[in-house]
Amino acid sequence: MNRITHSVVITGDQAGRRLDQALAELLPDYSRSRLKEWILAGSVRVDGAKMEPRSRVAEGQSVEIDATVEPDLRVEAQPVALDIVHEDDAVLVVNKPAGLVVHPGAGNRDATLQNGLLNHCPALAGLPRSGLLHRLDKDTSGLVLVAKTLEAHTQLTRDLQARDVRREYRALVNGVMTAGGTVDAPIDRHHVHRTRMAVVEGGRPAVTHYRVLARGQAHTWIALRLETGRTHQIRVHMAHIGFPIVGDPQYSGRPRVPAGAAPELIDTLRAFRRQALHAAAIGLVHPVTGVHLAFTAPIPADLRGLLAALAGSPEAANRAEAMQWPDK
Repeated sequence: MNRITHSVVITGDQAGRRLDQALAELLPDYSRSRLKEWILAGSVRVDGAKMEPRSRVAEGQSVEIDATVEPDLRVEAQPVALDIVHEDDAVLVVNKPAGLVVHPGAGNRDATLQNGLLNHCPALAGLPRSGLLHRLDKDTSGLVLVAKTLEAHTQLTRDLQARDVRREYRALVNGVMTAGGTVDAPIDRHHVHRTRMAVVEGGRPAVTHYRVLARGQAHTWIALRLETGRTHQIRVHMAHIGFPIVGDPQYSGRPRVPAGAAPELIDTLRAFRRQALHAAAIGLVHPVTGVHLAFTAPIPADLRGLLAALAGSPEAANRAEAMQWPDK
């Protein structure tokens, strides 16, 4: 059993919302159902008083959470191969391959990253979502950050909320960009297709920065940096500005083929059946030592092969991959 404590202040963005809705925004690592349980159990106080989940909150109100978390025995520990980039007593960084689901869910009850983490470190059962601090879509590859202790989990959750954890991605998009930029557009569920997300007026704030690394005849290889972490954020934002990610089954449509492309290149593009998106780097301040840590994950073989086919040679693809986001 672990004890969870948080102190947060209602901001103008949450003013007027239900208490459980406001806390879900302020503490995104906890599910709304878990927060509701804590509220109903009296583990949440607003300006020192108990409130109902449906009670409306006001800007400036102080919320104190003092709750306990029972070990989550619903997710079974299972042997799943893990590509561990870094591990110490407080932090674990895993390079997730495309095709591996992060959390068990409908249609994917077993052999997820969470199952493998519990097998690797059984103590993670006492942490929310087994210490997973964020997620990647099934077919997005790259780095995932995991906390191994409650203290590390609390601090890294705060750092993510404060945008002090740096996450950088690589993506191949359809279309030729002339320059980089920033997409600042709110995201929420699509009003018709509920399994998809969309840019929606009144949705949750979402900000993505992007920079051009290399251009082809019909595609652009870009670096992206997130300020927020909404579901499908990069995929939705790139589609919104007219440069959907190559291979994206939900937001991209038909693959674009360069004029005069050889049959081999056309076959390679059509055979790439996942979003060409990779979580390439992550930077954080260690929650215990205070030392800045930075990790990178190489571009996976399938995406590297696609880049090489578009660039005309593996060497050209390597040059594009090596370009890094500037520090300033």
